[in-house]
Amino acid sequence: MKKSTIWLLTILMVVTFIGLLFIEIKYMEDIIKMRDDQFAEGVSRSLSHVSHELQQEEGRYYIEKDVSEVESATLYSQNSDGQLPHLGGISYKFNTFSGIEGRLTIRGDVDQISKLRTDEIELFDRKKDFDEAQARVDNSRRSKEDILNQVIFKISAQAINRPIIERVDSTLTRELITQELENNGISLPFCFAVVNYNGIPVYTTEGFPKVASSEEDTMFTQEIFPYDPENKKIFLKVYFPSKEKYILKSVRFLIPAFIFTVVLLFVFVYVIILAFRQKKLNEMKTDFINNMTHEFKTPISTISLAAQMLNDDSVRKSPAMLQHISTVINDETKRLRFQVEKVLQMSMFDRKKATVRLQEVDANATIDNIVHNFKIKVEKYGGKLNAYLDAEDSIVNVDEMHFTNVIYNLLDNAVKYRCEDRPLDIVVTTTNISNSRLEITIADNGIGIKKEHLRKIFEKFYRVPTGNQHDVKGFGLGLAYVYKMIYVLGGTIKAESELNQGTKFIIILPLIKN
Repeated sequence: MKKSTIWLLTILMVVTFIGLLFIEIKYMEDIIKMRDDQFAEGVSRSLSHVSHELQQEEGRYYIEKDVSEVESATLYSQNSDGQLPHLGGISYKFNTFSGIEGRLTIRGDVDQISKLRTDEIELFDRKKDFDEAQARVDNSRRSKEDILNQVIFKISAQAINRPIIERVDSTLTRELITQELENNGISLPFCFAVVNYNGIPVYTTEGFPKVASSEEDTMFTQEIFPYDPENKKIFLKVYFPSKEKYILKSVRFLIPAFIFTVVLLFVFVYVIILAFRQKKLNEMKTDFINNMTHEFKTPISTISLAAQMLNDDSVRKSPAMLQHISTVINDETKRLRFQVEKVLQMSMFDRKKATVRLQEVDANATIDNIVHNFKIKVEKYGGKLNAYLDAEDSIVNVDEMHFTNVIYNLLDNAVKYRCEDRPLDIVVTTTNISNSRLEITIADNGIGIKKEHLRKIFEKFYRVPTGNQHDVKGFGLGLAYVYKMIYVLGGTIKAESELNQGTKFIIILPLIKN
């Protein structure tokens, strides 16, 4: 699959997931808002009914008080002949425009009241007097409303002098709030307070917050007696401590869907990353196979040519020629074996089957021996190799063979990636760091490495592009082997390089203290 196709699928899937998450979040927000509005509407309706009930309770208190006084006076009055009157009457039940329920009773002789009612009926039976009777009824109704308004005003005037605790009884108020909330489908714990016009609490129930400004979303306010003067207003404040949980409870079924979507998004991203890594690995393996083919082609061709020469009778009769052909076959066989061993070493390290034989090694002595043997190869190309082994303590715990291979690989890379227009110059140094670590540097003045390639040079199969893929032979395993080996030996390695200026490798290994 092409990289552009993978990127296109990735963009489409990411946009799809982002859109899906946006829709889920938006839907969740809408449900929360709708649920919050429904809750606020239900609480407001409940508190309005509570206020209405408290008004009725106060009106009932004063009406029953006045009726009691009237009945008391009537029971003890007598007729002129000293006999108790023939009590009875007609009772009227009414409701005011503010919702207060009241009763009006006309007391007197039942016969006289009945006669009045009969006369009224006869009067209404007369069609010609209907309009006049209707007008009298309307006037009477308006008169009664005026009287009732005067009664309400009188009740209000008397009520404002009553203590607030008596007007708004805490027990009754709690019962009313509980009942009205249940009627509106709300069963949440609450606490409330009754405050005056200045917002100063008259009394509060347990759990009511002292600072209500920070609880605006969970605090609801209702005016109790609307007919009171402005400076005598009383307000009921109700606080729901668990309102947020109650609202979020309505969208909890969306939380698993949201979590699954996020998990699916992460899984998809991970799969895409794996796809890119797999594609990169395939490209690296293809490059490795191409390089391996070229690496094996030369020694195989040389061995094949030597074998053909052995079939010539004249060659077999010449001991010198036989010795030369034997040497060529042996050298090329060693070269093939070395390349195969390098591949097998990396395979074993990946599978953690390789073993190292750690021993105390003098790094200065080992490096000096490697430099002495490698100088011949550097001088062959007209270059020079210098070593400044200044470390006073250079005893490290390493596998001598692998440590030698590491230094050899780095020196060999310096020769491979030399700059053709100037003499090769390689410098090897050793120094002590904090008396506990040994620093080994190998610097050259070769072609250098671009920054975008520098962070990849320790990856397996990776080779820095040099214009011609096969102008420098190799599998891309040398630096991967170096990095892996230094890591196994408990050290670190890093590279510093500038294009056309050279490259410097820095190895740090722990020292062995006597």
